[in-house]
Amino acid sequence: MKAIKIGTKVEIYNDTVMTYNELPARAYIVRFEKMTGFYLDEYTDIQIKEEKIYGEHMKKVQKVLRAYDIFDRNLGVILSGYKGIGKSLFAKLLSEAAIRNGIPIIVVDQYIPGIASYIEAIDQGVMVLFDEFDKTFGDVKPPDGEIEPQAALLGLFDGIAQGKKLFVITCNDIRKLNDFFVNRPGRFHYHFRFDYPSADEIRTYLYDKLGREHHHEIERIVAFSRKVDLNYDCLRAIAFELNSGESFHSAIEDLNIINLSQERYNFTIYFENGSPMYVRNRNVDFFNDEEIVLCFAEDDYNEILTVGFWTADSTYDFKNNCAVVTSEKLRITYDEDYEEEYVRKVKKLIVDRLEIRKVREKSLHYAV
Repeated sequence: MKAIKIGTKVEIYNDTVMTYNELPARAYIVRFEKMTGFYLDEYTDIQIKEEKIYGEHMKKVQKVLRAYDIFDRNLGVILSGYKGIGKSLFAKLLSEAAIRNGIPIIVVDQYIPGIASYIEAIDQGVMVLFDEFDKTFGDVKPPDGEIEPQAALLGLFDGIAQGKKLFVITCNDIRKLNDFFVNRPGRFHYHFRFDYPSADEIRTYLYDKLGREHHHEIERIVAFSRKVDLNYDCLRAIAFELNSGESFHSAIEDLNIINLSQERYNFTIYFENGSPMYVRNRNVDFFNDEEIVLCFAEDDYNEILTVGFWTADSTYDFKNNCAVVTSEKLRITYDEDYEEEYVRKVKKLIVDRLEIRKVREKSLHYAV
């Protein structure tokens, strides 16, 4: 039997009760019961199954831990980006490395009123991981009279009274983050943005994951990825299907990778004897069976040149990372309603090719 006294209150426990001066370095998750309040439960879901880590994850993990060691206050890290592109993997890598360095991990996966005060009362250095923060805190509407969940945490992230803490937030949609989180390096020092893998990263991944007999499919997959964003979940599924004997064509017909919305592309038409013309940021369904028609203008105003093409006639230029439709596959017409001299000028241009590049997400960080 163990008798535990807290203030004037004495509670009786069995002999399995153990006491620590500090939390042991392992992973915990915050739980709550109405009768007893907050408590920590042991958490076993931080396991990394990948044999090889792609990208610069480990370099950034060490960067965070070095900064945390040097900081004399809390350190905040935001991990943002679309699903399936490495945020959770990075969080697990950081958690494992923190535990090896003697730092306990506390996972918060739900909003509970009063949780900020509970975490703040933990008087030791810990890493607090808020997984899918934009859902668990950003999408929660507080009861009438209560403070907004994200705002309730501001004091926790700023405070240094109860042990220096490493706060890590993962989110898919940064627009759901409180304005006092983004562009506030005093509160969240780092913001790691995770993007879709590049063509070279996809090649590296597929050469590792596919049997040699399927390597001939890799360039087709890379070309497809320049039309449709593929995350690592998609690539893992594609590799599984090909290794099971499916062709890429048949695999993509049955996988849960579907054409829900039109993608955006930039189009450039090149001439042998003149400057190129552009159509930028255009919504186009690259996977329908209809002719795509674009109107080009030399001055971005007078759309006199019309180009029609079929997506099946495009080939992928691996050197320049874009789809190309050669001049003989293009249907060229002119708007004869413009003044005759201007029409004659445009007609003298000899079309060479049409280049198509998918519009990628704008980088959130400044280029200096």
